[in-house]
Amino acid sequence: MTQLSEMLLHNKAFVEGEKYVTLEAGKVPAKKMVVLTCMDARLIELLPKALNIQNGEANIVKNAGGMVEEFYGNTMKSLLTSIYELGAEEVFVIGHHDCGMLGLKGNTMVDHMVQKGLEEEMINKAKKDGIELDHWLKGFESVEDQVQKSVELVRSHPLLPEYVVVHGLAICPKTGKLDVVSDGSKA
Repeated sequence: MTQLSEMLLHNKAFVEGEKYVTLEAGKVPAKKMVVLTCMDARLIELLPKALNIQNGEANIVKNAGGMVEEFYGNTMKSLLTSIYELGAEEVFVIGHHDCGMLGLKGNTMVDHMVQKGLEEEMINKAKKDGIELDHWLKGFESVEDQVQKSVELVRSHPLLPEYVVVHGLAICPKTGKLDVVSDGSKA
C-alpha cells in the first residue's frame, strides 16, 4: 500500500468518525501570534507543546531553517498576511539547534541533485536565469545569528506596523527548551 493510499484510508475513518470535532477552531489565531519556524519533522508536535499553543491559537509558517531572507518573498508575505488579514500582533521567529540548514553548502546540495538524477541542463538553466545556486541553496553558520538576522529583517520591513512585536528564539529539538535570542518587547 502506498503512503497516499494509507493516508486516504486513515482520512476516511477520521472524517467518518468525526474526529475533527475536537480540533475545530477559528481561522483567526486566538493568541494573536504568528510563529515562523523550520520545517524539521521533530518540531511538528514538540514546538506547539513547548510553546503551549493549541489548535487555533497561532499561525505557524514553516520553511527550511525558519528563515526570512528577502523583504518581498513568500515567507514575509505569509507573516504580513497573518498580521493584516488574521490579526496577529506578535511574530516569533524560532530557529532550532541541530538544524539541517546549519553549515549547509549550496554546492553540496547541487551535488546531491546531480546524484539523484537532475540533469546538468536544469542546473545550467537556473544559472542562465540569474540564480546563483551555491548562494541561494546555502544554509547558515549559527542558528542564533540566523534568527537575529531574520528578526532584524522583519522588524525593519517597511510594511510592518509599529505595534507588532518581533521576537527571536532557538529551540532544542530534543527537549523543547527555548533560548531567547531577541526579546522584541525590549527592542
